Amino acid sequence: MVPGETSVTTRHAWRAQVEQEQRKRESLPACASEDSVDSYSENAALTPSVDPPSPPGSTPSSPLTNTSDLSDDDYWPPSPKRRRTAKAVSASPKPKPHREKCSRTRRVTRDRTPAESSTTSLLSPSRAASRQRSLALEEPIYRCSSSRSSSTFRPPPDPGDKVDRIWWTDDDGSPGHDLVSAASVVRRLAKSYKSYFNNPDDPGDKSFEAEALPTAELEYPNNHSYETFILLVPKDPDHYNPVMCLVESLYTIIDCTWHSRVHRTFYDPRQGYLTPPQKALFGTLPTALPSDHPPPPPSPPASSNANLSGDIPNSSHDSGNTAQPNHLRTLQRAIRRRDGPLFLHAMDTINFLLRSLKYPPLPDDVFEPALPNQLLTCARECWAQPSQRGIPKRVLLRVIEETYQRIVGPNIGQLSRYSAFTSEVYGELMPSFTDKIIAQTCLHPGSLLVDLGSGVGNVLLHAALATGCSAFGVEFMAGPAALAREQLRQLRIRCRMWGLSMGNVELEEGDMLASSRVDALLPKADVVVVNNKVFEETLNAALRPKFLDLKDGAVVISLKPFAQPNARVTERNVDDICAIFDVEERPYHSGDVSWGSSGGTYYVHRVDRVGYASIRERFESARARSVRAGRR
Repeated sequence: MVPGETSVTTRHAWRAQVEQEQRKRESLPACASEDSVDSYSENAALTPSVDPPSPPGSTPSSPLTNTSDLSDDDYWPPSPKRRRTAKAVSASPKPKPHREKCSRTRRVTRDRTPAESSTTSLLSPSRAASRQRSLALEEPIYRCSSSRSSSTFRPPPDPGDKVDRIWWTDDDGSPGHDLVSAASVVRRLAKSYKSYFNNPDDPGDKSFEAEALPTAELEYPNNHSYETFILLVPKDPDHYNPVMCLVESLYTIIDCTWHSRVHRTFYDPRQGYLTPPQKALFGTLPTALPSDHPPPPPSPPASSNANLSGDIPNSSHDSGNTAQPNHLRTLQRAIRRRDGPLFLHAMDTINFLLRSLKYPPLPDDVFEPALPNQLLTCARECWAQPSQRGIPKRVLLRVIEETYQRIVGPNIGQLSRYSAFTSEVYGELMPSFTDKIIAQTCLHPGSLLVDLGSGVGNVLLHAALATGCSAFGVEFMAGPAALAREQLRQLRIRCRMWGLSMGNVELEEGDMLASSRVDALLPKADVVVVNNKVFEETLNAALRPKFLDLKDGAVVISLKPFAQPNARVTERNVDDICAIFDVEERPYHSGDVSWGSSGGTYYVHRVDRVGYASIRERFESARARSVRAGRR
């Protein structure tokens, strides 16, 4: 070992030798610049080439030391693996890469003084590095100013107090010959039905057999409206059951109070077609009232209706010995016992009561006007109240269900005629999902709803009846489009039968991308519904430019997002077409869609060009600051 040199056997000794070699190199003028490793490599070529030592336990790699005078004994004893590696390196020295780049660096470095080179290496990074560092120091900009976990979507103000909705119709309720009744559905599919009732008193009575097609009628609330039901049941329990349909419609007319399966609903006299005294004439529903909330005592609805029939005794005002007959309980007993004659007798009595309320007796004075329909009068008074504000949910769902059961249910096979794994795969949004749309978007009679891929028209018809809004739907497949047109026609008839009105609905069969009607209505739309759960990405991408025509505040509801919720604004997406959307992710639950029993998520996109302009201004300011920082 050369006298005066330190033996590299410890970390402290290695650091001492590094400092010693660094002082030697600083005295050499050719090594004035240490701007980079490449420039140093070129300057080191002017001096004797040396291999730098490494700290004990590592491979010699430091460019700051000269180990030409060090022996192998001054290092830690190498392991067999390191010994083999050292032989391989010494046998085939690796050429120095990037000669041209190093030459350019050397020429630039020679023009600088040692002080300038030292300052430049510390304070002059590249413009790209400066820009990245400046942007990294800026606070990240998101589409919404709040955190990702919070929601910034707020529905538009409810205009219900400003827009007067007329829920009823003055048209006559006669269904005419165009009505698709329950009887016509069963007659067309008679082979899939079987008998249900019989005559317990006469086993030989064949009038309730399937071949006889026994029938019963039900009076609906509006004048001259009724429907015929065939008293048979389907062989497949999942098919349409006319007996249960008749009973459910009757219960809805008697009591419109919504009975939740989760929360018990109490008696509310404001809802329904009947006043409490009128309801008492029919009896109590099997599931109507809890035991601790008894119905009001029966009493005649009016003096003119005090004695409707000898078969229907009124309550006694003296001793109360005469009990009010419970016709609804009698009807339920007949169904449970399968007693056909008892069922027909109960229905005849109930229809008589309904007709007496629809067509009150004429006044004694011929100059006095006739009394109006008591069912519609009660409904108009109740539903026009500010606390009510709308058709009762039970009535709404019943009218929609009646239409669907008679039009779509028997023709469900037409909906399965599609190519698998394409955008034509059919799926429905259920009434509970449509209720979410109505509640979140505050649809009202002045709104316009557009459904791109409307299927059989469930969402359009539901929203038009519930809110009175105008609705437009376009469907590409011929089968669902035909059923949607028939559903619309039948729903209008049934609305008259129930004494209701609905908003205007327009349907189109064709390609939504090529429809001129879609292009004309999208700028006016308040809500756009796109059931794009199975849409191909090409179709979703083609729809995105159409949303540029939406007005500010319009809402797009879809099953797949057109823009990610509260996405971070970057160079890549700041100019995206759908950056105008403020997106919120929301859950739907079991029973909200037809294609699965589990829940999922859907997306609410609200057009917010003012918010987007603010976000873009912030982003442009951050970008301008980064550019200015890069120039310094």
